[in-house]
Amino acid sequence: MATLQLRQIRVPEGQTVEIQDVSWSEFETILQELGENRNTRIAYSEGTLTIVAPMPAHEVEKVCIARCVEVLLDELERDYTSYGSTTFKNEQMLKAVEPDDCFYIEYADLMAGKQRIDLSTDPPPELAIEIDLTSKTQLDAYLGLGVRELWRFDNGRLRIDCLQNGEYVEVAESPLFPGWPIKEAVERYVERARASNQRKAKKEFRRWVIDRL
Repeated sequence: MATLQLRQIRVPEGQTVEIQDVSWSEFETILQELGENRNTRIAYSEGTLTIVAPMPAHEVEKVCIARCVEVLLDELERDYTSYGSTTFKNEQMLKAVEPDDCFYIEYADLMAGKQRIDLSTDPPPELAIEIDLTSKTQLDAYLGLGVRELWRFDNGRLRIDCLQNGEYVEVAESPLFPGWPIKEAVERYVERARASNQRKAKKEFRRWVIDRL
């Protein structure tokens, strides 16, 4: 049987590679070989490793939505700590994922400045953001990690799911931002950022938030 080395695998921009029958120890070795300075994202669930190379449009949408969250939290004077695309792992559940972005809000102070996150003792982020442009979100990985709220942006639309009784359920309103029409506001902001530029769109979004306070 032929065996490929990791260095032989190239993931073209906008494409996904799925590798099956990967043990946890093999997964850990692959993570080390891939390193931190890379343009790919990974997800792992019960022996299946997925490697994704995002497209530029994916990165633009990711940045826009993360900025929406930051503006909201800033203007609401709520503390937060973002860990971007950190690798979150749970060996006991055989799950791992790298979100497009993520936020600790309730645990912002507890998690601030951490060099390593260990989900056997540390809480998962309260909010994760995924752009479903290059590939679809690995929901089972997020379930295994216990992320409370998941935002998925796909084809110009934002979907908000919350963890309820061991599964993700779509909700109309974000529990993290009760009373705010998050879906409509985020969709509008991303569209404006595409039509003009990110600074102008962000300024408009901030003005909208302040006017509602």
